[in-house]
Amino acid sequence: MKLHGLDLALTGWFQVAWSVDIGPEQVVPLRYFGQDLVAYRGRDGVVRVHDRYCRHLGASLAHGGCVVDDGIRCPFHGWVWSPQGRNVSIPYQERPNRGPKLGTWTAVERNEAIYVWHDAAGREPLWDVPDALGDAPHAASRRFHPAGVEGRQHFRDLRAHPQMVLENVVDPHHFRFVHHTAASPVVLEERVEGSQWWSRVGFGRGWAQHPNDAEGKLRTDSANTIEILWSGPGVSVNVEHMGEGVRVISINTTPVEDGRTEIFATYWIDELDGDLADGTYERRLADAKLALPDDIVIWANQTFLDAPALATEEARGFRALRSWSAQFYPDAAVSPEARRTAAAPEGAARAAAGT
Repeated sequence: MKLHGLDLALTGWFQVAWSVDIGPEQVVPLRYFGQDLVAYRGRDGVVRVHDRYCRHLGASLAHGGCVVDDGIRCPFHGWVWSPQGRNVSIPYQERPNRGPKLGTWTAVERNEAIYVWHDAAGREPLWDVPDALGDAPHAASRRFHPAGVEGRQHFRDLRAHPQMVLENVVDPHHFRFVHHTAASPVVLEERVEGSQWWSRVGFGRGWAQHPNDAEGKLRTDSANTIEILWSGPGVSVNVEHMGEGVRVISINTTPVEDGRTEIFATYWIDELDGDLADGTYERRLADAKLALPDDIVIWANQTFLDAPALATEEARGFRALRSWSAQFYPDAAVSPEARRTAAAPEGAARAAAGT
């Protein structure tokens, strides 16, 4: 799968639904990564995700399939498939068929959402999904309203590659022109480790003119800042400390099929006394939801440039980000030696193997 010439078979966690989309013992169809999938919530309350079609005769488990004690039952002949993808029951035969296996996707439920792990090389998860409300200290110390129906946005049929969305983390100047802030924010800190890219930016004259404390050290207060965490190419968390309090926004881009993606956005607003009764919560939530649609207008109509004409001060950030994000593309799952062998002429490959 490709979009703007970039591979969509990325390694990482990707959101495929919100928790409320899959109720008790509910079975739902999904389509992501160019594949038809089925998700269901078992009788134990755990969400499972599989390839959609029964390995018996190809019936759709998502259309008439039902949840049973041992997993999901096919609507065509009643074959039951376990959470591990094994056939555990054939109603008209004493023993199950141990041979075929139903494709199984690793899924986790967190942040009121359901994520699946995707890796073209078939590796087990290499990192975990972040806790949107607990990873930033000034968010963890507060109580938040559940996102609810109004705190969710789902943008479908996009031509926004995850790389484009990801690059916002090194692009402070877009705030002036896309979101109409008075000035660009100041990038205060960046930390890059493995699959995590974290940064903190400050807004307003206070941060632009006085980023350090009386001892000359970078201030640690959070007012008028946004902490941005990317966990791989598909999951982001933005912790924004504005004048009235803290809001947390998760913006997650998921490949659907060739040329198409979707974006899931979830909004949490911290609780204030009486904020439901006096309309404060509703107003703050509406304010939090204003920015993303403006970004999506850009991403959905943008094309990706391999060699963009960057301003001098932008170059370091974009180059570092692109170098970091290369680890999530399919070729990164192949060892350098294997890539060299695959690229070598046939005779050279045989010579390297000693034949």
